[in-house]
Formats: sequence, structure tokens, C-alpha cells
Amino acid sequence: MSATPTALRISLRTATILLLFTIAFTALMAQMYQITQPIIETTLQDAKRRLIAEVLPPAAYDNDLLADAIELPPSAVLGLDVPTRLYRARRGEEPVALVFESAAPDGYSGRIGLILAVTADGRLAAVRVTQHKETPGLGDYIDPKKDKNKAKPWITQFDGRHFGETPREKWRVKKDGGAFDQQAGATISARAVTRATGRALAWSLENANALYALPSDATFQEKSP
Repeated sequence: MSATPTALRISLRTATILLLFTIAFTALMAQMYQITQPIIETTLQDAKRRLIAEVLPPAAYDNDLLADAIELPPSAVLGLDVPTRLYRARRGEEPVALVFESAAPDGYSGRIGLILAVTADGRLAAVRVTQHKETPGLGDYIDPKKDKNKAKPWITQFDGRHFGETPREKWRVKKDGGAFDQQAGATISARAVTRATGRALAWSLENANALYALPSDATFQEKSP
């Protein structure tokens, strides 16, 4: 049986209302995106700056650190399986430090994310943990926010270290014959962070010239072995 004219009018009117509603909703969402996107972007930028400030004080450089950045591809040496960004700190256009991410894949409960700043003269300015799943109250002392020693958190022993003072082969915990402390009964977390930090420092020194020289937003290419 064919539809009656009344039924067709009702269907057409319903379809028109739905179409108008869809157009209005889409326009509203587009307007909200335009309004909120700058706010979201500013919030993300502020979060990045706060994280970077944990390893490199803003007073140490005078360039726009977030703009003076390059892309790093996934790197086995750095323990990274996704692309990341590396930031170049400069003062008066002279290199000051490299700020980049690394990771220890062999934590007690899995991956431990790190952020490091390495100065142009080869010192590890600082390293901090960005994420981990280490056992609360045991291995989580690698994170200064959770370390019970607030006066001198465990991870601050890396601040200012360099291979001239602490040879590359000594970037292990003392239990393994290295130069760095660990807490009794919770060595695995400290061991993973110490080894990953040593690898990251060595990587940055080996590639420093190329990392500083690349144009902003370029992608760094690892040297062929």
C-alpha cells in the first residue's frame, strides 16, 4: 500500500527537523571548538613548561623552548616506542641544554617514564620520573613526590653528574658495583632508572651536535651502526 499524502508530509517534516537539528548541533560544536581550543592548547603548553622546569629552571635559558624543538623517532636506546619531542634550551642563541624523554622498560612493575635535561657541557642537569607503576611504599621512592626523604629525594643524586666524574660503566646501583645508592629491598626500580639514565646521557652526548643543529620541527635520524 502506498503512503498517503499526510504520511509523506509527516515524514518530510520529520526529516527536515532532523536535518536542521544536525546542522545547528554541528555549528554549535564547531563554535565551541573554536572557543575552547586556544584554552586547551594553553593548558597543555603550561603543563609542558611545568614538567620541563622540574629538570631545567626557566632562568637557565632565554629562547622559546617549546618552539625550539625537534621530533625524535622511536628509539630502542632511549626505551621509546613512539615518537617524542626534544627541546633545545639556548641563551643568546648559544646551546644551554637538551630536554627529552626516555624510559626504563625493566622496572619492577613495567615501564618507568623519565624526562632529562643534559647541559651543553655534558652534565646531567636533572632527571625526573614522569610515570611508573612501581609498588607503593616500596619501589615508588624513585618519584620525588612519593619519596619519604623530602630533604634529599633519591633521584636527586643524579643532578649535576657527568661521565668525567662518574664513568659510564659506573652508572649502576652500588649493589651492582656502581656509584648510585638504592634502598634495601627495592633495588629493581633504582637499577632500572639508573641504567636508563646512563644510556640517555650517553646518547645525548653522542648526538648533541646534530640535535642542536637541526631546524625546528625537523626529525632527527639515528646514526647507522
